Amino acid sequence: MREANKIPKRSSEEVAASGIEGLDDILGGGFTLNRLYLVEGVPGSGKTTLALQFLLEGAQKSEPVLYVTLSETEEELRGVATSHGWSLDGITIRELMPTEQSLQPDDQYTMFHPSEVELSETTKTILSDVERIRPARVVFDSLSELRLLAGNPLRYRRQILALKQFFNGRQCTVMLLDDMTSVSHDLQVQSIAHGVIRLEQLYPEYGAERRRLIVMKYRGVRFRGGYHDYVIRRGGLEVFPRLVANEHGSPPTFASLSSGLNEVDKLLGGGLESGTSTLVLGAAGTGKSTLAIRFVASAAERGETAAIFAFDESRQTLLTRTDGLNINLRTHIESGRVIFRQVDPAEMSPGELAHAIRKEVEINNASIIVIDSLNGYLNAMPEERFLVVQLHELLSYLGQQGVVTILISAQPGLIGSAMSSPVDASYLADSVILMRYFEAVGEVRQAISVMKKRGGAHERTIREFWMDSQGIHVGEPLREFRGILTGVPTYGDAPPSERNTE
Repeated sequence: MREANKIPKRSSEEVAASGIEGLDDILGGGFTLNRLYLVEGVPGSGKTTLALQFLLEGAQKSEPVLYVTLSETEEELRGVATSHGWSLDGITIRELMPTEQSLQPDDQYTMFHPSEVELSETTKTILSDVERIRPARVVFDSLSELRLLAGNPLRYRRQILALKQFFNGRQCTVMLLDDMTSVSHDLQVQSIAHGVIRLEQLYPEYGAERRRLIVMKYRGVRFRGGYHDYVIRRGGLEVFPRLVANEHGSPPTFASLSSGLNEVDKLLGGGLESGTSTLVLGAAGTGKSTLAIRFVASAAERGETAAIFAFDESRQTLLTRTDGLNINLRTHIESGRVIFRQVDPAEMSPGELAHAIRKEVEINNASIIVIDSLNGYLNAMPEERFLVVQLHELLSYLGQQGVVTILISAQPGLIGSAMSSPVDASYLADSVILMRYFEAVGEVRQAISVMKKRGGAHERTIREFWMDSQGIHVGEPLREFRGILTGVPTYGDAPPSERNTE
């Protein structure tokens, strides 16, 4: 790996791990020990879950840990833990919430403002617990209650400064949670904290909510900036660090991947080289996915691993179709040589998809990745203007890992040279294969051609392409036709007055 670009990972003696692998990767190993951090986010964004994972990580290391809650009861916290399959044994929970007696008229303060009495009592209880337990990790949930108890911004800021000063030198890593429910969100705590993490929720017009986080500040530490997608599942937060291709080195050797069909390999000048990306363009039904599957099956037959990420086709439909084409994909999937992942664009974020692809490459050593299709990938984007940027980073990463990537893009329409693509990714891909319908002798036929291939020669002819129960077939170059890409070609060298111009 390129050490100059990679986020340096610090040793366990320097940091307190968060208990979330992806977050630790973003932070360069975790939270710097004995500092105060702010985690802010709207209600439901996962702050409490993150905090519990942080404390559970400490408890597993036999560290004394303390959870101070001013907003949720201990019963509610244990309910959250149970939903994730956790036990909170080893975590001391201090519940500081208004009692039933505080609602009685006789217990209302008259000589002093409530904030002066309640804040003093709350602070005294917290400090007493810290002196008694001497925790290595402390979580305060949440600052909105502390802000209300303080009564005014000056007293609130002084209280936070006093807490920071109190923990200074006590060998304790502190996490403050803020639900951002105040009318005017101030930056006072952000300026005091050593590091700030913000959790955000996005609500697309269709599909599940999207969650992402950003490290807004981390003093003295190089971290991975920008937004990172995350999800909340049973077991806690799962964070998907933003993919940075420059952090990954290039493989030392390259090889050529054959399709198993001589004519297709001739069109491509020998096949697809490892570390390159290929875009297969065409109308629906022209055989784009089938061609990609032929490369996948060929790799599996050689003992390599391939992964298919399908947005548009279910596993059963794919297997039924390949069985009918005499492509033995079913056996390869059952043996684990071919990994099939059904992607629901309404549920999976682009960051999670990139993480899943990276996992197949780094853990399962996949040598070929198929994304079927870019249309589905486009629909997975909450903001379409970032699609090409993320796709470029993903293709750069796969190229540096020596992986053959096949992208499939369905074009609207059936016949004609003016067909367009939902996203122009042709300049990103190293090779472009174009598949078309054309009319000939009263039949609708299919044609295949290679429009582009970087770094090598390729055949520039247009060949007929068809599929039957025996598999995929590619014919000789269609030299007797002219205008095939228009969909309505002419035969031979007829003069312009006699050509079919319909």
